[in-house]
Amino acid sequence: MAQTDIATDETNRLIASNKVEGTTVYNAQREKLGSIYNFMVEKRTGKVEYAVLQFGGLFGLGSDYYPLPWDVLTYDTDQGGYVVNLDKSVLEKAPRYANDSEPAYDRAYGREVYGYYGLNYPF
Repeated sequence: MAQTDIATDETNRLIASNKVEGTTVYNAQREKLGSIYNFMVEKRTGKVEYAVLQFGGLFGLGSDYYPLPWDVLTYDTDQGGYVVNLDKSVLEKAPRYANDSEPAYDRAYGREVYGYYGLNYPF
C-alpha cells in the first residue's frame, strides 16, 4: 500500500523550493536583511548557484535583488532563516539589479558576483 502522508515540503535534509522562497535572511548580528526571492539552479548539475536576496525598499516596493553565492548562506534553525556573515554596508555595495533589469547570469556575471564575496566562481 502506498504511503500517503509523505512530507513533500521538507525532510530532515531537503526542503522544497517554495519553502525557501520568502525565508528571512539575517546577518551575524541577527539583523534582518531581507528574504530569499528565488534561487538560481545550474540546469545540468542541479546545484544551486545563487540565492537571490530581496533587500531594501519598503514592504517589497523599491527593493533590489542581490544574487548571493549559495555557499555564503547558512541555515539557522533557532532563527528559522538563513544567516550571512555580511554587514549591511557590504551588502549595499554588492552586485545587484532592479526588478526590471535582471542580469544575464552568464559566466562573466558569475565571476563578478562570486569575486565580490571573495569566492572562486565554480561553474
